[in-house]
Order: sequence, then structure tokens, then C-alpha cells
Amino acid sequence: MDDALAFSALVLALSGQLVQEIHAGVSEQGFEDLRPAHGFAFVRISRGGATTAALAEHLGVTKQAAAQLVEELVRKGYVERQPHPHDARARLLELTEAGWAATRAADQAARAAVTPWREALGEARFSELVADLTRLAPPGPIRPAW
Repeated sequence: MDDALAFSALVLALSGQLVQEIHAGVSEQGFEDLRPAHGFAFVRISRGGATTAALAEHLGVTKQAAAQLVEELVRKGYVERQPHPHDARARLLELTEAGWAATRAADQAARAAVTPWREALGEARFSELVADLTRLAPPGPIRPAW
């Protein structure tokens, strides 16, 4: 296998493993009613200024699919809709305290999930890997601000 295919396969495998471990950690902390897709939505909503249309674009789904996801999160008490200050037709999405608690649980689960990687590589190499991936990551609402 050439390096490009190996890189692609490895990044996808690690990404899938990371999503599964974060989801398991969130569930273990009492948020059994959440799915990984909810976490991806929380990332966008937590950055502020999210509408259903912006969430649809972020998730790569239709506005109708995003609206269904938002309705589910509102019904479960993780998200609330607020009036949009500049568009009477739109609503801003905000995390409730339960949504923020789930986000904190996901952060904790993410740290735990990468602990074995950090230990295997050592602190210096792990930091270098984070720096390398930061250079490669596309701009957008998921990319860290540091």
C-alpha cells in the first residue's frame, strides 16, 4: 500500500475509534440518549451563532434532516431556540445546561480516549503530531482555536 492510501486508512480508522470511544464515555457519564451525530451538532452549536441552516451545512445534511435533529435535541432538553437578532424567520440554537454538561462529558471522554496514544508516542511526539494535524486540518467550526 502506498503512503497516501496508508495515511487515509489510518486516519479514518483512528477517527472511527475516537468517535466510538467518546460516545461510550459520554454514555457512561449518564448521557445514554445521545448519539455521535448529536456530538457533531453540539460542536457547531457551542461555537455560537448557529441556526438550523448553519447546522445542516456543518453536518452535510439537508435542512429538513437538521431540523429533525434540532427538534430531537430540544425535546430531550439539550438545545433551545432563541430569537435571531437580525432575521425574524431564523432561530439561534443554544445549548442548555444539560447540553453543556454533555459537552463537558465529551471533552473528558476525548481526553481519556487519546491517553493511550499520548502514552505510546510520548509527550513530545504527541505534541508534534497535534501540531502537524493542526497544519493539515481545514478551517471551520471544528478546528481548534489554538
